[in-house]
Amino acid sequence: MVDMWNLDGEGIEERVAFRAQVRDLVWSETKRRMRFLGFSEHEGPATPNALAPTSATAKAVHLMHLEVATEVGNAARELATEAAMRAGRAAATYADLGAAAGITRQAARKRWPEAVGTHWTLYLLTGKSRPHGMSTQVFRSSGKAIDAGRTAVDEGALADDGAVGAVVVNAAREAVWACYFNDGTWAPEEIALPRDLQTAPAPDSPEYGDWLHRWEQFITGNL
Repeated sequence: MVDMWNLDGEGIEERVAFRAQVRDLVWSETKRRMRFLGFSEHEGPATPNALAPTSATAKAVHLMHLEVATEVGNAARELATEAAMRAGRAAATYADLGAAAGITRQAARKRWPEAVGTHWTLYLLTGKSRPHGMSTQVFRSSGKAIDAGRTAVDEGALADDGAVGAVVVNAAREAVWACYFNDGTWAPEEIALPRDLQTAPAPDSPEYGDWLHRWEQFITGNL
């Protein structure tokens, strides 16, 4: 969890300034909406505390201020969820998400239960001749990843740099589907990977490049 008091002076100042910007944004939007309370563009209190605390107008303004602040909080939570999902697709762990959000790993898992471990990576081998190219895409659904792979390989015959092979790897780094372009049938053909290709090493591991090379050799041998 992030501790503001353990930050250096510059870090604390930046966070305080950022919160002040958010407060100013909320108050600016509140003042904009005050026209619904009968205030003109240049009327209304300069700050949330500029009205008599017990006046009916103060009550209406403060409730509108609360409404705007709540909307900002909801929007921020939605943005945080989107960011967490994207981070999960980029292989972030719940410990990583918790550290970024200033909460525990368990709290991050509870807040974003689908952020980690539910992504599928599609690898495409491109180019009809060597040297082949390689591209990757990440999906939230195995079905979408497989459909995208099959379509890419199917359409690959139309271009020299099109896809000639595809493999889908789940979050546990297990290859769950693979295909190549069969020149005989002129269509994508699903193919079983050999045992040594069924588990893909993590992208940041020393074995990852070797796995990609062996997968390329395997697909090329079937073309």
